[in-house]
Amino acid sequence: MPVTRFAPSPTGLLHLGHAYSAWKSREWSEGAGFLIRIEDLDRERSRRDFEAALLDDLNWLGIWPTQPPVRQSERTGLYEEALANLRSQGLLYPCFCSRKEIQEEARRIGSAPHGPDGLLYPGVCRTLDESQALAWIQEGRPHSWRLKSSEAGMRAGALAFTDLDAGNFTVNPTLFGDPILARRDAGFSYNLAVVVDDSDQGIELVTRGRDLLPSCHLHRLLQEILGIKPPLWRHHRLVVDEKGVRLAKHLDSLAIRALREQGWAPERVLAQAMASLEP
Repeated sequence: MPVTRFAPSPTGLLHLGHAYSAWKSREWSEGAGFLIRIEDLDRERSRRDFEAALLDDLNWLGIWPTQPPVRQSERTGLYEEALANLRSQGLLYPCFCSRKEIQEEARRIGSAPHGPDGLLYPGVCRTLDESQALAWIQEGRPHSWRLKSSEAGMRAGALAFTDLDAGNFTVNPTLFGDPILARRDAGFSYNLAVVVDDSDQGIELVTRGRDLLPSCHLHRLLQEILGIKPPLWRHHRLVVDEKGVRLAKHLDSLAIRALREQGWAPERVLAQAMASLEP
């Protein structure tokens, strides 16, 4: 049976949707190995008290890992190696644009394309002179590293991935434009870290909400150009509120911690999560 994982971010309290995702991930591993990874790369929002709370909630639910949890913040050497690999292949370029500058450029060109995460980067720095870019880096100018998606797609060739519920998909390497993989002032991106971590930890089945299914296009591309064997994916239905809206961490009334304080039993929490799945 496959090794699976649950990878929460310690930026708030866990809610019913997290409980369902963790439970399904452990269930689908069928004892082969269920891991917990704390995705704490968001330096500004990640908090150790949230981490302690989420681990306590999972333990209360009876969802415990087969190995001690790990933190992404303690694994940055692996991400740096992957970034160096991509840089050596000529598949990265530095970007010095601020969010405001990107938005202004998008307004200027008038019909900026959008992807699953919103506005795609308009490519301002893609053709920046290398000597100029190097000079700005040496000056200490803030910058990020973006993936040359078109070039990476040509290098990788035709790709596909499999979701055990939704079926087979052909990869669109430019679905997210040229995504940021690392920032000088904010560390590594989720998309790079999750690909490296799943490979390093031997994850064979990635279980998560179906809102994240589009990210497989980028993850499968990164896996190919990094020489990583892809896992299988299984994107489950989302847990929603009474209005059919996807749950968010700011909905404290539906946090597992709040339900515990109201006297709910673990079995009732999991039953409510399953009863609240979208169609």
